[in-house]
Amino acid sequence: MEYVDHDRLRVAQILADFIEHEATSGTGIDPARFWRGFGELIAAFAPPNRALLERRDALQQQIDQWHDEHRSKQFDPDAYQGFLRDINYLQPEPADFSIGTANVDPEIAQIAGPQLVVPVTNARYALNAANARWGSLYDALYGTDAIPDDDGAARGAEYNVRRGARVVARVREFLDATAPLVGGRHADATSYAIESGGLTVQQR
Repeated sequence: MEYVDHDRLRVAQILADFIEHEATSGTGIDPARFWRGFGELIAAFAPPNRALLERRDALQQQIDQWHDEHRSKQFDPDAYQGFLRDINYLQPEPADFSIGTANVDPEIAQIAGPQLVVPVTNARYALNAANARWGSLYDALYGTDAIPDDDGAARGAEYNVRRGARVVARVREFLDATAPLVGGRHADATSYAIESGGLTVQQR
C-alpha cells in the first residue's frame, strides 16, 4: 500500500485521495487545514488513549490471574468484588452531580429519548425502542399527575391495574379527539393492524 505524508501523519494514499477529492469537496474546508487539524487531534489524544489501552491490558492480566488462582475454589462474589475494587477495576460511587445542556446540539439539549438499537424480530424490544425514542403517551400519563392518584389509582413500585385502565381510557379519548376513525371510536377498538398499506381497526 502506498503512503503519503500530511503534517505529522503518514496516510494511506487511498484514504488521502478520498479525503481530498471526495470528503472535503464542496465543503469549503481546505484539505491542508483538515490534515493539520487531524494531526493535532492525533498528537493530543493518541498518547492518553494508548495509556488507557495499556491499563486495560494490565487489568485484564490481573483478572485472568485471579481466575487461574481460584479455579478450584468455590466462587465467592464478595471476595471477587473486593479484588476488583483493590485493583481499581471497580471505582467508588461518585457523589451526586448535575449536568447542564449549554452549548450543545438541539438533538441533545431539546429532544428527549435515547436512540436504541434492538433486534426488530423481537416485538417487545422494538416497541420499547420506539417508545424510548419518540415518547410514549401511555408512559407519560401513567408516570405523572396527569392521571389522578385517588380511588386506588396511585403510582407505586408495582403496576397498578386501576391506574392503567385510567391511562388507556384517557389515551383513547385523546385519539378520538385528535385522530378520529372514519367509523366508530378508538374507545371501542380491540386491535390495530396494517393491511395493504392501510390501518385496519377491529372494534367490539
